Amino acid sequence: MKNLIDHLSQYASYHRDTRNIVSHFLGIPLIVLAVAVLLSLPGIVVAGFRLSPAALAVLASTMFYLRLDLAFGVLMAGLLGLCLWAGALLAQQPVMVWLSTGLGLFIVGWVIQFVGHYYEGRKPAFIDDVTGLIIGPLFVVAELAFLLGMRKGLQHEIEKRVGVTRRRDMKTAVRSRT
Repeated sequence: MKNLIDHLSQYASYHRDTRNIVSHFLGIPLIVLAVAVLLSLPGIVVAGFRLSPAALAVLASTMFYLRLDLAFGVLMAGLLGLCLWAGALLAQQPVMVWLSTGLGLFIVGWVIQFVGHYYEGRKPAFIDDVTGLIIGPLFVVAELAFLLGMRKGLQHEIEKRVGVTRRRDMKTAVRSRT
């Protein structure tokens, strides 16, 4: 079974260009929010809690993240909880508002992702391994931690496996694809 370093290293190997990583700081949160919104219906209230497919997805994802790392798992639980809350609020709106918001966020998020992968010159990680879909949000949180000077040991282990991030100019990026 893969551990935190294994998962993040595999995902990071598809994301070494800083422009691609920056695109993930925008695209992945939009996609996660969109999924929470779209899975918020149908829903029922049980003992004061709204149960929906989104709630089940958040619970399963949180358990996965907690198994990998307690600190990241707790942070992910909080962030996913916010998405769940926003999804529940939108689920109370007229169907067209709920659906257009969810689909709009989803489409915009993926467009941003694919622009980032254009700069990277490499396909998204989930194409080769579907677990990339659940690791993506954790990758964004880990990259933010690294930017804030946290979890340097983890960052070092990942970079030891896949190398450091790089910034290529547009001419180099275009040349590498031809």
